[in-house]
Amino acid sequence: QVQLVESGGGLVQAGGSLRLSCAASGNIFSINDMGWYRQAPGKQRESVAMITRGGRTNYADSAKGRFTISRDNDKNMVYLQMNSLKPEDTAVYYCNAVLYRAYGGLGYWGQGTQVTVSS
Repeated sequence: QVQLVESGGGLVQAGGSLRLSCAASGNIFSINDMGWYRQAPGKQRESVAMITRGGRTNYADSAKGRFTISRDNDKNMVYLQMNSLKPEDTAVYYCNAVLYRAYGGLGYWGQGTQVTVSS
């Protein structure tokens, strides 16, 4: 079992910045990839960014150049630095963790944190 708790969401004006944090607990040694997803009202959940345990990253086109994902394996944390925020970034942001295949390859989700960008 893995537990994920997000923090750092809030209300920000367009052009501003926010830093989301996700704390992992439980069987953290079993976690491989971690990432951030978001879901806007009336839309499907979509991937924003992901990072492997080794630090390799991948971003959605909408996040490239504006968002940066990072990970501290010693502290069991993953972060999402969001700059130049736009109103279309408004969504609930979810932290995701995927276990190694040897541990079943299961995915876990946090409860989400609301990000609202005003124009």
